[in-house]
Amino acid sequence: MSTKIASVDPRSPAEAAGIRPGETLLEVNGSPIADVLDYKFFTYDTRLNLVLGQEDGSTRKLRIRKAEGQELGLNFETYLMDKCHRCANNCIFCFVDQMPKGLRDTLYFKDDDERLSFLMGNYVTLTNLSPREIQRIIDLRISPINVSVHTTDPELRVKMMGNRFAGRSVEIMRRFAQAEIQMNCQIVACPGVNDGPALLRTMNDLVEMRKGVSSCAIVPVGLTKYREGLYPLRSYTREEAAAVIDMVESYGAECLERFGRRMFWCSDEFYLLAQRELPPDEFYDDYCQLENGVGMLRLLEVEFHGAMKMMKGEQVRFTPYSLATGRAAGPLLNRLAAEANAEFGGIGHIYQIENDFFGHEITVAGLITGRDLVHQLKGKELGERLLLPDCMLRYHQNVFLDDYTVEQVQQELGVPITFVPSDGFKLLDAILQMEEEAPEEDETFFPEDDEYFRYNPDREA
Repeated sequence: MSTKIASVDPRSPAEAAGIRPGETLLEVNGSPIADVLDYKFFTYDTRLNLVLGQEDGSTRKLRIRKAEGQELGLNFETYLMDKCHRCANNCIFCFVDQMPKGLRDTLYFKDDDERLSFLMGNYVTLTNLSPREIQRIIDLRISPINVSVHTTDPELRVKMMGNRFAGRSVEIMRRFAQAEIQMNCQIVACPGVNDGPALLRTMNDLVEMRKGVSSCAIVPVGLTKYREGLYPLRSYTREEAAAVIDMVESYGAECLERFGRRMFWCSDEFYLLAQRELPPDEFYDDYCQLENGVGMLRLLEVEFHGAMKMMKGEQVRFTPYSLATGRAAGPLLNRLAAEANAEFGGIGHIYQIENDFFGHEITVAGLITGRDLVHQLKGKELGERLLLPDCMLRYHQNVFLDDYTVEQVQQELGVPITFVPSDGFKLLDAILQMEEEAPEEDETFFPEDDEYFRYNPDREA
């Protein structure tokens, strides 16, 4: 069974209560446990009455007292305690369909699992939710859920997602909004498909659901060079990107005046396509859509300048370095590194990597492969260390998208690599070689197999 206990954490409430591997968790406080959402929700309380199944078919009951919210300490055969829900759509812009052959199998798996939305922040389309799952979200008031909307026009949604039931998801969103289930939304905008009047309709409909809709990011479709036989799509022109920005900014300003929150933002990539300056820091409120690249570059700049002010006047000696990133962030990082070099007397080289693997229209750092890094940096002046954005690595693993390992890239380039998160303070620390305190032990459970940590194309776009 999916709720069979694989192991019990040492010194946990479960171990203290005598729960053993091989038993099956059937109920908590009278509620059946079907998957990780049930388990997380019903084990939050301080007093738990458990029903455990035995290998001989019998059951036993157990009482546990613990701190509120404290982890019970059970690990199961799979993280979700169930099979991952596969995507039932055939979206015209799907990134997975645009990937070359020959990569590891897990990169071709399309997940669309609401549990990964709640637990990991994945975006889901709501097209494969069963009535039981819909009602469970409402009854348990589980929030937030991240929703790939794309359009609220039912017929257009069916066309864009290649699923004859896709239009029904809009009604599910209305049910969630009525129950005040908070939703962060995403629209992958495709030129001439769901922008213009269709985008305006979608924003109007989402505003009507504002009891549940917290925010919405509009991101441009990401297209690779592997689109043979797929729906004919193209990238935004400079003028078209500017038109989308004008519409979204105007609508967001109206929402800010009427409801006290902007609700709608374009991703940084739209501003880069339109060759426009990013909005100021205050425009982004609490930066609630960073995962979709909304305000990511502005926040990085604000944090970096804050770190520079804190370090101003300090005597720092650091070794020559290089930093490689995608074309999207390249100009900003080049400017920030130049400021740090001038202030502290350092030597650094910034390299913008062209995405030969997926195609030059892909400009984000998270889709740069180890192969492209090696081919484009070999023979360049790299200093004594190479800084790379940590988003180039796959979910806490030691490999790039193309299965090049960190060790391979280091060996071929002849320079040690330091991975830097998207954080202006940590970026300056990495440039200046400031020693970091040892991180506290991370108790978050990540399975060794990346079966439940799928590449999410919409977020990366």
